[in-house]
Amino acid sequence: MKIKDVIQVLENFAPLNFQESYDNCGLLVGDKNEDVSGVLLSLDCTEAVIEEAIALKCNLVVSHHPVIFGGLKKLTGSNYTERTVMKALKNNISIYAAHTNFDNIQNGVNFKIAQKLGLLNLKVLTPKKNILKKLVTYVPAGHEDAVRNALFEAGAGNIGNYDSCSFNINGTGTFRGNENSNPFIGEKGKVNIENEQRIEVVFEAQQETEILKNLLKSHPYEEVAFDVYPLDNTYHKIGSGMTGEFEKPMDEKEFLTLIKKVFGCTFVKHTALRSKPVKKVAFCGGSGSFLIKNAIRSNSDAYISSDIKYHEFFDAESEILIVDTGHFENEQFTPEIFYELIKNKFTTFATYLSKVNTNPVNYF
Repeated sequence: MKIKDVIQVLENFAPLNFQESYDNCGLLVGDKNEDVSGVLLSLDCTEAVIEEAIALKCNLVVSHHPVIFGGLKKLTGSNYTERTVMKALKNNISIYAAHTNFDNIQNGVNFKIAQKLGLLNLKVLTPKKNILKKLVTYVPAGHEDAVRNALFEAGAGNIGNYDSCSFNINGTGTFRGNENSNPFIGEKGKVNIENEQRIEVVFEAQQETEILKNLLKSHPYEEVAFDVYPLDNTYHKIGSGMTGEFEKPMDEKEFLTLIKKVFGCTFVKHTALRSKPVKKVAFCGGSGSFLIKNAIRSNSDAYISSDIKYHEFFDAESEILIVDTGHFENEQFTPEIFYELIKNKFTTFATYLSKVNTNPVNYF
């Protein structure tokens, strides 16, 4: 098995185009065509994690946080990033980062948090735009079903809880082939008027290559007419943060005690208690202060995230209980997602969850 086979499993689940524009997901160090001997999964990639990979004879590390985030202009060992990359290169260890694409996917980082807390009725807090595209094509009468089914097979036509979604309308198409043409219908050199069906389907942008391949393969025409449009629609499956509900409301102090227990926190920072029960909760793995106002607008009783600055706690405006767990604490379960994906696909393959505590923050 190759490194690229593991990468394909991860990217089929959370495509790279779901990452934020500032991010650096994907293969950061190594050759995707190398045979893979074992995979070590971690939240961060540090020197200690690379040493653990060496001890376990793993030549691939998959981490949530990219070890190379900004520009890496030299490799002299002057900081932990350079030393980690140098150690990986010396020991032929590849490094792959699965960061905000796993944050933004519906069943990713935030879904794992919801599982740990026992939350129900999950929804993406802030869905993203510019994820969807629309394909429009024109098919001669009698061939519509074959083309539609080929598009559906490639992943087109999925909207929310529905699949095989399309819009179809009958019309008239005209064409004339030149001397080099080989028309499926009509004669070269003559204008042909044909009954055709216009088919429209929506799809996720990263599916475009496969969908167009299936279109061209199933369509009978020598030259296939089609249009692909980017859509500005909000896509409710992909986005930042999430909301969920407890089966029964709980007291605020009971809620904070649960947070400490689930995330293993020494303490949590929070805004003033509101003397109101907690039923609906908004949350975001990692740094989520940018979603505070969205959490308030969602009518959530509490918002869980991390890296919230002093003045940002004022943004609660007594409308919501803000809880800061710490960055490591609320994302520590992310490697479990990688593990489940890889083990479900490669049942006998050597896959390990890192035992290195990479949290750089300590509490006294």
